Amino acid sequence: MVRTGSAHVAAGPTLAVVAREAGVSVPTASKVVNGREDVAPETRRRVTEALDRLGYVRRPRFDGVRTPGFIDLVVHSLDTSWSGAVLHGVEAAAHDAGLEVVVSSGLPRAGGGRPERGWLDKLTARGSAGVLFNLTELTTVQYGWLEQHRIPFVMIDPVLEPPPGVVSVGAANWQGGVTATEHLLALGHERIAVVAGHQRTMAGDARIAGYRSALASAGVRHRPEYVRYAGSDDSLARRRTLELLDLPEPPTAFFVCSDPMARGVYTALAERQLSVPDSISVVGFDDLPESRWITPPLTTVRQPLSEMAATALRLLVRMMAGDRPESTRTELSTRLVERASTAAPSLSCPVSRS
Repeated sequence: MVRTGSAHVAAGPTLAVVAREAGVSVPTASKVVNGREDVAPETRRRVTEALDRLGYVRRPRFDGVRTPGFIDLVVHSLDTSWSGAVLHGVEAAAHDAGLEVVVSSGLPRAGGGRPERGWLDKLTARGSAGVLFNLTELTTVQYGWLEQHRIPFVMIDPVLEPPPGVVSVGAANWQGGVTATEHLLALGHERIAVVAGHQRTMAGDARIAGYRSALASAGVRHRPEYVRYAGSDDSLARRRTLELLDLPEPPTAFFVCSDPMARGVYTALAERQLSVPDSISVVGFDDLPESRWITPPLTTVRQPLSEMAATALRLLVRMMAGDRPESTRTELSTRLVERASTAAPSLSCPVSRS
């Protein structure tokens, strides 16, 4: 018998047996077990298959030093109102759960852009019982490392679709796209453009799909040229807006997939001496504090960031106690917050250049 934490499990094959089965050295097999990155993909595949085939028990190196009341939160950045809302939600829920939280900004990267191994080691060395990741992209190796070390984790609004079995919390982005577009359609707009973030992201793809669904339900033709990507950058959103305004038949309304990008849209419209909403209507997405500060205040789709973060924390607490959620994906409702940036099309809307 071998001891793993406080439980006993039957002894299985040794690492030497696994290495022999995979045709590699014991140090190489050890690197795979411990999630090291300096292993060729084909070698990693052979070792992983041997581990599974032989039933090797991956014993976490740091079991027994984990602190039940201590977790990590990794956010993409600390200098945005988005991260402020996430921190607020995690802080409130952690207080209720009696947990302490260590906050990190992004995952450190070594030369060449590879994620640093040291961060993961520090995670376990300081005894973290679980991790929340917000808008952070993990590599296959990092996912594997967390699984091998049996560290529970939850993704808050992941950028890309996580692997099967990974627990995540997000907003109802498809419905948000529908709601934003239906609002503009109800005002009488049919030439509705979209300024989205990055292509092939979970949230962005869902919001655009919702936009297209609302157009189809209203019998309005979808125009591919009306969909532009700005990488969540307000200066690039400004350029994409100018491109849309230069089309032979420019849009009369914009659905902007984030509030920060809406600032860039406002800037471009001001450069063309087009007023909001008299000339152009604009709907954002997020309901960040700045959506109330810009002039005119922005009509936007609210996604409940603090509630999403609190929900993720509560799911993590359940996982730390050994309870696996029934569903790996939890989505919270979005809703439209009407302010002063939308109105019916008027005579001062951009006219067709055809």
